[in-house]
Amino acid sequence: MRFRDRTDAGRRLADKLNQYAGRDDVIVLALPRGGVPVGAEVARALGAPLDVFLVRKLGVPGHEELAMGAIATGGVRVLNRDVLDQLHIPRERVDLVAAKEMEELTRREAAYRDGRPAPDVRGKTAILVDDGLATGASMKAAVAALRDLGPAQIVVAVPVGAPETCQELGEMADAVVCAETPDPFYAVGSWYADFDQTTDAEVRDLLAEAHAPA
Repeated sequence: MRFRDRTDAGRRLADKLNQYAGRDDVIVLALPRGGVPVGAEVARALGAPLDVFLVRKLGVPGHEELAMGAIATGGVRVLNRDVLDQLHIPRERVDLVAAKEMEELTRREAAYRDGRPAPDVRGKTAILVDDGLATGASMKAAVAALRDLGPAQIVVAVPVGAPETCQELGEMADAVVCAETPDPFYAVGSWYADFDQTTDAEVRDLLAEAHAPA
C-alpha cells in the first residue's frame, strides 16, 4: 500500500491514533523536515498542538545516506555500534560529523520556531511523528532526548516502517504505531508516490499555521 504524499500518509496515520483525540494532555512532536507534513495532519485530526523535535542523522563519511547514529536537542547522541564496528570508524570522525550536524540542528531550531519557546512536555503524552522508519537512528535519538524532558508517555507514530525497526522502538518508547510494516521494506520513499523533499519554508508555514490564534 502506497501513500500519495506525506499529507495523505498523515491522515491515514491519524486514523490509527483515535485513542489520543480530544485530550488536553497530548502534544504532537514532528521530526523535521519530512515528518512535519505528516505530523500536521495528525495534530489536526487529534485536536492537539504541533511542534517540532530536532534530530540530525550522523551519516557515514563518503556514504552519508548510511546512518552511523544521530543527535537530538539536548545534546543526546545515539550511535549505531554495528555500523561503527563494521566500518572501523574512529571516535574522532564521529565527533567531527556530530559537530557539523549540531550546527545545522541549532540553525533549524531557530528558523522553525521563529522565536517561540520549545514546548513543555512534562507530564504529557508526546507523540513523535516521522514520515517513516528505516534504521530508526533519528527516532531512537528523539526518544532518548525526549525521555529526559519528563513526558508521562512517549508514543512513536509513523505511516510506514521496517518491521524490525518498529519492534526495536517498542523497547524504547511506551507505545509504537507503525501503520504499515511491509516486508521486504526497501526504503521509506518506496512507499510514497510523491516523496519530494520537504523545504524549510514548508516547515515554517505548517508550524505558523498550527500556532496561529483560533
